[in-house]
Amino acid sequence: MAKVGFIGPGIMGAPMAANLLRGGHQLFVHARSSVPASLLEAGATQCASAREVAEHSEFIFIMVPDTPDVEHVLFYENGVASGLGKGQIVVDMSSISPMATKDFAARINALGSTYLDAPVSGGEVGAKAATLTIMVGGPEETFLTVKPMFELMGKNITLVGENGDGQTTKVANQIIVALNIQAVSEALLFASKAGADPSKVRQALMGGFAASRILEVHGERMIKRTFDPGFRIELHQKDLNLALQAARALGLALPHTASAQELMNTCAAHGNGKLDHSALCQAIELMSNHRIAGE
Repeated sequence: MAKVGFIGPGIMGAPMAANLLRGGHQLFVHARSSVPASLLEAGATQCASAREVAEHSEFIFIMVPDTPDVEHVLFYENGVASGLGKGQIVVDMSSISPMATKDFAARINALGSTYLDAPVSGGEVGAKAATLTIMVGGPEETFLTVKPMFELMGKNITLVGENGDGQTTKVANQIIVALNIQAVSEALLFASKAGADPSKVRQALMGGFAASRILEVHGERMIKRTFDPGFRIELHQKDLNLALQAARALGLALPHTASAQELMNTCAAHGNGKLDHSALCQAIELMSNHRIAGE
């Protein structure tokens, strides 16, 4: 049993933290608002600050929304860095800037601790089922030390390379997911407008080369109009913005990533930024004056 800290028990972070608890570890938790009662009832200890988490923990996991949030948790007053000693391990499982990650890692390493960036994919469903894909950047020795804990939260766990490479992989993942959501939206909208039953079209396509997790999970959401967030549009906007910022710095053209971002911007402009990212279909529906399903 290890002393494990977890900062950011939100939609995905709470079930991830719960899985660490179920793995037999002693858990110290801090949240910007409040720690879920379910974690406290399961035996987690609530801490008043990120510093307090670091002071009690051998391993500190972070799962917060954006790059500034991670910087705040790590380095602002009463942050993780102020409570670190030598030999601790900080694992950031948020989805943030690869370049900022390299800087954060260097600053943590300079304190005598080590750093992994380990963003995840799989949404709330994967977090609850402990089937997340985990993309890790950092030293191999540190990765192997933390891997048993990763295995309590996920199934497909890969050391991609050095610090920052995990975040680069996550950005690539978010490009693929966004473009697949856009493709499924357009396909089901086309089928519906043409007079076919989109639910039966989806069922037929699931048996062919077009089959995908996006068609399976998010296609069903689009048809049933169930847009409660597993992963919010506003968070995917942030990830695509990271992709487009990096593309400009690298001299790349990512035209379809840009179009997916504009569709998400449209959803957010209509007050739907907190809906699940499958609600991207609503932007295309708005432009077409037709809904995939429902009234």
